[in-house]
Amino acid sequence: MTTVAHQTSPEEAHSSGSPKLKVNGKYVSLTTHRRDGTPVATPVWFVEDGGRLFVITDAGSYKAKRIRRNPAVTVASCSARGAVRSEQCAGWAEFLPDSEHDRIDRLMAQKYRIDRILILPIYRLAMKLAGKGARQTDTSAYLAITPTNPAAAGTPPNVSNTAS
Repeated sequence: MTTVAHQTSPEEAHSSGSPKLKVNGKYVSLTTHRRDGTPVATPVWFVEDGGRLFVITDAGSYKAKRIRRNPAVTVASCSARGAVRSEQCAGWAEFLPDSEHDRIDRLMAQKYRIDRILILPIYRLAMKLAGKGARQTDTSAYLAITPTNPAAAGTPPNVSNTAS
C-alpha cells in the first residue's frame, strides 16, 4: 500500500461529511502522545473557525515536538486546570504556514481580549518563577486541528491511501 499526499481545503474536508469538533468555552484539553504512546493532556486556549480548532503554542514546547512526531490528537472542552468537561474528539494537528498567523492572532485577540491583558502576564510570571519557562522560545507554533473522519481512521485528512 502506498501513501499519496492529497491536499484538501478545509471546505472540501467538511463538505465530504467529516465530523465536527464539539468544544466550547475558553479552554480545550489537547492530548498528544509520547513516543511510548502515553497520552499527555494540556489545557490550551483555542479558537474555532470553519470546523477546525486553532491553537498557538511555543514552537519549542514538548507538545509541539510530540505533534511533529505524531499528529494524532484528541480534544475536549476543559477547565483552566485541565478537568475535562465534554466527550473527547479525535483529530489531526498540523502546523500552519506563516501566511495564516495574522488571521489566527486576530481570532485569538477577539476571543481572549481581557484574558490576554490580565491572565497571560501573570501565568508567564508564575511559570518563570516555577522554572518552567526555560524551554520557551520567541517562536510560536500555530496549529490547526481537524476532526478525524472515522472512515479514514489512522490517515491524516490531507493523506489518502491507494493500492500500488
